[in-house]
Amino acid sequence: MTSLLAVAPLILAGVLIASGIAKLFRPEDADAWGELGVPAVLRQRWLIRLHPWGEILLALALLFFGGVLGLLAAAGAVLLFGAYLFLVWRRWRMVDGASCNCFGARQPITGLTIVRNAWFLVLSILTAWVIGVTPLIGGPVITLGNDGGWVLALAASALTVALILWHPPQPSSPEAGVPIVGTPGTATEAEPEEYLRARTPAVPVTLADGRTVNLRDLAARGPILLLAVKEGCGSCVSVIAAVPRWRALLPEVSVRFLLWPAPEKSSLTELTEPQSLHDPHMYVQQSIADWATPAAVLIGADGYLAGGPVSGSDAVSSFIDDIYENLHGERPAHDS
Repeated sequence: MTSLLAVAPLILAGVLIASGIAKLFRPEDADAWGELGVPAVLRQRWLIRLHPWGEILLALALLFFGGVLGLLAAAGAVLLFGAYLFLVWRRWRMVDGASCNCFGARQPITGLTIVRNAWFLVLSILTAWVIGVTPLIGGPVITLGNDGGWVLALAASALTVALILWHPPQPSSPEAGVPIVGTPGTATEAEPEEYLRARTPAVPVTLADGRTVNLRDLAARGPILLLAVKEGCGSCVSVIAAVPRWRALLPEVSVRFLLWPAPEKSSLTELTEPQSLHDPHMYVQQSIADWATPAAVLIGADGYLAGGPVSGSDAVSSFIDDIYENLHGERPAHDS
């Protein structure tokens, strides 16, 4: 058995242990699994809680079992890492600025993420290839000791750790260019660190397609301008009509309706991106501030509110102009 093949099970076990421990410290939730495309039948609370423990147990099986038991563990690893690679690759292809909680912390999905997960799949295939000839009890650990491949094991482990931990510099994200807009109770001329920014509420909201997402996690993909409007609200008419123009004016920001009725009960539901958000229990308003419609609030990608809320059609329109001015250094031109 060559040294590289001998160390593959140990490296793979280290990856699983690192992943499992990270998820124990930063637990996953059904929303994260749903965003990644995990089938609904698998998004069970008990399964999500057991997921990190399953990774750790699988790692121990790869370390200390050989023969038939080792093959069974390796087959499980091939299926697991194959699924990870497929889900992350599909998310990367389908969604701009996609992210995942692969090692307990949300990180953007990049080409390096795909390479890393492909490397993990290669390691799992190599593990399945060799683990069957290792001792039934003791497995790859004993074999590595006999093979003398510790130097190669350290080198391959270092490569794997680098793929896990290294994140290349990202181009300036939309949120980096979105300023903090003065809100009631804050001084617009003060230094940025003096702004009194509230934490974005981590409350569930429903997308137009019926998926439930965490508002704070959704905003982590890019800043969101929420426009709270109601059907039958006279003051909301001009705000609703202006949305296409505001979206063109502020491509750096995801401009979304915040609606109270469920998606199927509102004529304002937008199924195309950016989808409307629906909050039938009014979690968002109760977590931020009481407002009259129409209202607007700017949510930053850093987990904090970046401006608002403001209420009234004129105040909302002025708020949009403020955002534009802070981004571009001048007020937007309006048709006379």
